[in-house]
Amino acid sequence: MKATLLIALAAAAAATLAGCAGTNLDGMMAAGSSLAKAATLSDADVKSLSDQACAESDKTNKIAASGSTYSRRLAKVMTGLKNSDMPNVNAKVYMTKDVNAWAMANGCVRVYSGLMDMMTDDEVRGVLGHEMGHVALGHTKKAMQVAYTATAARGAAGSASNSAVAALSSSQLGELGEKLINAQFSQSQESAADDYSFDLLTKNKASTSGLVTAFQKLAKLDGGKSSMFSSHPGSDARAQHIQERINKGA
Repeated sequence: MKATLLIALAAAAAATLAGCAGTNLDGMMAAGSSLAKAATLSDADVKSLSDQACAESDKTNKIAASGSTYSRRLAKVMTGLKNSDMPNVNAKVYMTKDVNAWAMANGCVRVYSGLMDMMTDDEVRGVLGHEMGHVALGHTKKAMQVAYTATAARGAAGSASNSAVAALSSSQLGELGEKLINAQFSQSQESAADDYSFDLLTKNKASTSGLVTAFQKLAKLDGGKSSMFSSHPGSDARAQHIQERINKGA
């Protein structure tokens, strides 16, 4: 959606609410400015928001201690994901039984201990390569624009200071992070991230078969529609696609 349309929508909303007692019109116009900003977030904006959202997420999750079994495993996993197109990679483990992993545009990579408990190092590496692919291919930037738009809209009755990227509150950053972590990507984006992971693993001379078995395990979790990945296509189909690439040697 173009910035001009976003501003028009915010202005219309402000006009609609003008007769309501206690409505903060300055806040409404600030939201319009914020919505317009979301449509044109620069790479620097996305990095700044990612820095803040990741830091807020780290505050609310228990991080595996340096030197712990999980941290040592992750360090080993990341050696097979070098020389990606994702800058300043900073990988950590969250101590939770949830099965998940994600990456943000600032290099923040997080994997949950629940996922590591059910997967081998090769499988974890394949999953993280996929998440890093979303960043490298620009999918995460688009997801940030959507998430920031939603956060800006929810803050429509707030003060004018909330229109600035750097002025998001802790609760807004938490909401932004949750939207990014739970972002749903299109079929083409998911497939592209799968292939990115395969290519990155190949470039690092790491096992690609782990990407296949990771999908197979996720398929068993919920009938091929893991909450970790978009169900379009399902995990089984994606495992088959990677296996076909392995068989072809490309």
